[in-house]
Amino acid sequence: MTTRRVGRDITVLGDALEVPGVGFLPVNAFVLHAREPVVVDTGLGLPDRDFLTTLSEAVDPADVRWIWLTHPDRDHTGGIFALLEAAPEARVVTTFLGAGEMSTDRPLPMDRMYFLNPGQSLDVGDRSLTAFRPPLFDNPATVGFYDDRSRACFSSDCFGSPLPDADLAAGGDAGAVGPEELRAGQLFWASVDSPWASVADREKFLDTVRPVKEMDPELVLSTHLPPAAGIGLIARMIDTVGLAPGLEPFVGPDQQALEQLLAGFEPSGSAAS
Repeated sequence: MTTRRVGRDITVLGDALEVPGVGFLPVNAFVLHAREPVVVDTGLGLPDRDFLTTLSEAVDPADVRWIWLTHPDRDHTGGIFALLEAAPEARVVTTFLGAGEMSTDRPLPMDRMYFLNPGQSLDVGDRSLTAFRPPLFDNPATVGFYDDRSRACFSSDCFGSPLPDADLAAGGDAGAVGPEELRAGQLFWASVDSPWASVADREKFLDTVRPVKEMDPELVLSTHLPPAAGIGLIARMIDTVGLAPGLEPFVGPDQQALEQLLAGFEPSGSAAS
C-alpha cells in the first residue's frame, strides 16, 4: 500500500489488485484530516495487507473519530475491526442496510454505529460532510459524501476504472491516464460493477448524475480510480458516467476460458505423470 497527500487535508491510502486479462484495479481508502479525523473505508482484508500500519503513516488511529463505510463489500471493510479496536472513540458511519449486511458475517457493535442516509449531513468539527447516493454503485447500501471545505467528492465505486500499470493504479493520478483510455476504462467498469445501468431509464439516470455536476467538485476520490483533480478532467468523467444506460453488461470468462488461464500458470516443460 502507498500513502500520499492530495490537497491540504486528505491522505490517499492506495492499493491495487491484478485482474487477469483486465489490468490492475485501484482499491483506495482515505483519511480526511478534519478536526474530528475521518477514515473513509478500510481497504482489502488479504493476509499480506496491514491496513492499520499503513493508516498509522497518515494519522494516529487513536485520534480517529469517524469511519465512513461507503458500503460493506469486502474491498472496503478489510481493516475495520482492527481500526475499531485501535480507535476506541470512533463511530462507523453507515446505513441501516449497511449494518444489516455486516451482521451476516461479523456484526458491527451497535453502540459504535451512526446511521446516515443520502441527503443528510455529518458535522466533523470544522466542516460538514453531505451524504449522497453516487450515480453508479454495486451495492444498494452505498453512500458517498461531499466535503464542503476541501470541495472533494468521495464517490465510492463510481468513476472507477482498471488501469494497465500497478504503480499507476496504487499510487498515481487519474490525470496521467489518456482521455480515451480513461473513458473506455470507466465504461468497462460501469458494465462490470453496475450492470443494472444497462436497463436504466436514461433520463431518470441522468437525474442522479446532475447533483454531482452541481457539487462542482475540485477533487473526485473514487475507491477504484487514482485521485482526479481539475475541472476539465472531472467534467469529462461525469459525462462518461452519463453514458452508462444502454451499455452491454459485462459477461465474465466461462469454464473453458478458466481452464486456458490455469494452463498458462503451469510451469513450462511440465509433463503429466
